[in-house]
Amino acid sequence: MIVVAGTGLVGTHAAEQLRRRGHEVRSVSHKTVNEIDPTLVEVVLLAHGGDHARLARRFLEADCHVVSVSDETKDVLALLDLNGDALAAGRTLVLGAACSPGLSGLLVSYLSKKLDDTDEVHIAVHGTGGPECARQHHDVLSGTALGWHEDDWLRRPAGSGRELCWFPDPIGSRDCYRADLADPLLIKHAFPHLARISARTSATRRDRLTARLPMLTPPRVQGDMGALRVEVRGSRNGERAVEVAGTAHPMAQIAGSVAASVAHELRRQAHFGTPVPPGARALGDNTLPNDALLDDIMQAGVRIQSFYGVQ
Repeated sequence: MIVVAGTGLVGTHAAEQLRRRGHEVRSVSHKTVNEIDPTLVEVVLLAHGGDHARLARRFLEADCHVVSVSDETKDVLALLDLNGDALAAGRTLVLGAACSPGLSGLLVSYLSKKLDDTDEVHIAVHGTGGPECARQHHDVLSGTALGWHEDDWLRRPAGSGRELCWFPDPIGSRDCYRADLADPLLIKHAFPHLARISARTSATRRDRLTARLPMLTPPRVQGDMGALRVEVRGSRNGERAVEVAGTAHPMAQIAGSVAASVAHELRRQAHFGTPVPPGARALGDNTLPNDALLDDIMQAGVRIQSFYGVQ
């Protein structure tokens, strides 16, 4: 059985996708997930707002695989610290299985195959998946943004570093800024050889000015149209080269599709293939079936677009 903890937009979409694949799925709120008998569970998908580390540890200790959609930096760091717990249990903990992080790591893996070597990854994201995601977007513009630059972590004020980024239609161009995003942590975890990693989120002037205040406008219950842009730089045939891909789709559907595909693949491989190695894993990690996951996400209706033209 697969348990989906979280009954919001992302959790609901993920549960629907898993049921379509024929899985026995139980959807519960994160407040009642502790009532589940873990001996009946193979995979737990944590798709609720708030911290995931405590629940992840509980289910790993009960010999369950765990998939987390958390994109909050402190929570992701706490989840990474559960690597030893996952190894001791012989189970896999997949972190950041959403859009950004999540699909971003899969696209880095895909684009890297088009180059002879890669040394830079730059990510931009637009939109929110629901009320909790909107609150998170509000908060990330007021903290400290992490970036990786030549063997060291850079810490810059969130909301700085304006850059015009082009997303797939219908989103188009948006001003994007550094933000307190977990992508650099997980991209570095999956691709330790990279020399530079950055992540930005789209924001308006109002977003930046009000980031340190309580949200002035209630978040949209149905979420937003989202978009992701992943740029990978490196070399090909001895020359500098750039590859870009992305998607534009309702954000909750992107995140739910990614989470469902990861939970499906963990259970499928445990029964019918070579089990995914235990430990804390980020999407894009070469121990994960990244190509199969990306294909599955696209079959679920998330359209991936590549950039062709002159930079």
